[in-house]
Amino acid sequence: MDDIDVSLLRSFVAVAETGRMTRAAKVVNRSQGAVSQQIKRLEDLFRTPLFERHAAAVRLTRSGERLMVAAHRIIALNDEVMSQMLAVEFAGEVRLGVPHDVVGMLMPPILRLFRQDHPNVLVTLVSDTSSALKRGLVEGNIDLTLLTEPQPGEGDRLLLSDRLVWVGAKGGDAHKRDPLPIALGQEDCGFRAAAVEALTKAKVEWRAICQVGSLEPVFATLEADMAIAPFLSKAVPERLTVLGVPHLPKLPRQFVNLKLPSTGVNPLTKELARYIREGFHKRHG
Repeated sequence: MDDIDVSLLRSFVAVAETGRMTRAAKVVNRSQGAVSQQIKRLEDLFRTPLFERHAAAVRLTRSGERLMVAAHRIIALNDEVMSQMLAVEFAGEVRLGVPHDVVGMLMPPILRLFRQDHPNVLVTLVSDTSSALKRGLVEGNIDLTLLTEPQPGEGDRLLLSDRLVWVGAKGGDAHKRDPLPIALGQEDCGFRAAAVEALTKAKVEWRAICQVGSLEPVFATLEADMAIAPFLSKAVPERLTVLGVPHLPKLPRQFVNLKLPSTGVNPLTKELARYIREGFHKRHG
């Protein structure tokens, strides 16, 4: 029994999908004559016509329709095997910086997929404020980092554009108190500056509660209905709720950007960066 040449199937699918030999030739980057010869080889192999010719256009025969389904499966399997066999086997450690407010809600699916595909790579997470992570990247303590910033990164640096929202306890009334209790991060927390500016412009009396860098004390404060806090809308935990009340000032947009060193980026770091970009694009693009 003869074997099927996958390149013949690629040309067959291109002709079937475009309806013309000339267009198919451009898709598979061959001459029209070469594509016609490939289709003839397939028809000789299967001893049946695969297309009905009508002037310049072609249409699948019943045999061609049966082959079309199998052709897609064979091409996909071929590409999957080639991708797996030619994939680079990464090994080593990469140090990833992620802001406190992003790590818990947005990163697990991406890191889980990366670990499955690259089991020999150790990803060490460093969670801190964006300003601290930026310093860590410059000092060489981390290999790449996500940052929450008031301006979007250029090109593929931008991962996510999202609005800050006020968050509090479900069924709570902290947002009704005067002065308004706000759980804020450290002095260099990016959301702190945005929240303070919005509150000041709206002339809202407020007081700071739980000024820490870690999110766990902030979560405890919010769940106890002791305060409210600014969060990215896509990073709000299910145990808390977005407060859509009119007297709270509107908060600005924030941007999650990906930053790598300007020079000397190793292939392993680039690979993790690719997974992060693709993960954000699939889930939030």
